[in-house]
Amino acid sequence: MSALTVDPAPGHGQDWDDLVRIWEETDAPEGCKVEIIEGIVTVSPPPSKDHNTTAELLQRRLYSVIPEDWGIYQTLGVAVPGRAGLYIPDLAVVPRAVATGPGNRVPAEEARLVVEITSQANANHDRIGKAHGYAKAGVELFLLLDPWHSGRPTATLYGEPADGTYRVLDAVEYGEKLTLPEPFGLVLDTGVFPAG
Repeated sequence: MSALTVDPAPGHGQDWDDLVRIWEETDAPEGCKVEIIEGIVTVSPPPSKDHNTTAELLQRRLYSVIPEDWGIYQTLGVAVPGRAGLYIPDLAVVPRAVATGPGNRVPAEEARLVVEITSQANANHDRIGKAHGYAKAGVELFLLLDPWHSGRPTATLYGEPADGTYRVLDAVEYGEKLTLPEPFGLVLDTGVFPAG
């Protein structure tokens, strides 16, 4: 199943607040992810078991290295209004104080790390649209786990955002080790992730 477009890109007179209202009012089946990607409200099907296992394995490792006052969130909205985006990353590492209180989203620039795990049907959202959005917002680190990469599954760590683009800090095929820099200081064995 592929992502379903709920509403076309904002037209004349439609602004960020209108998009967020549509996002908030979209009634999707349980487990589906509703996001705004480049001005389009999309509904994606629930992730696969392998996708969920990858998120869980990474989350377990991240908890061993993050400060006590940070959290790891799986359903927190990350707002990128400069790219007409409101994403739900597979994992977002955010200071707990930022993620506490009313509402269901935080400014993207508050995230210390966002993780996207591609799904076969909508991998380009993660590879292209969200990567540009996170970079434009100034998210410090973006980890793309891509079991659907042509050839072999890959893990790519992006950082040093400038002018809406990232620099590739590290890129490995599954089975190799990838290092998350400080404040994480984590050597990640990508061989534990399901490939597909």
